[in-house]
Amino acid sequence: MITDARPLVEINQQAIRLLYKELGVVDAVRFLKQFTQGYGDYTHERESIFANKSLDDIVDEIEKRRSQHA
Repeated sequence: MITDARPLVEINQQAIRLLYKELGVVDAVRFLKQFTQGYGDYTHERESIFANKSLDDIVDEIEKRRSQHA
């Protein structure tokens, strides 16, 4: 059986609607995020964020933030 191919954008829209319906919005978004590449240069960002900080400094910052939100 030969059928005409639908436009990819139409197929994507239908697939997203089905995911939302079957999984719910939150789980559908979590599923779709697996396939995004992201952006930026994590290695460069990490080096600039943590430059001149010891592990103890980083742990102290984490603990301070946690105590502020508790």
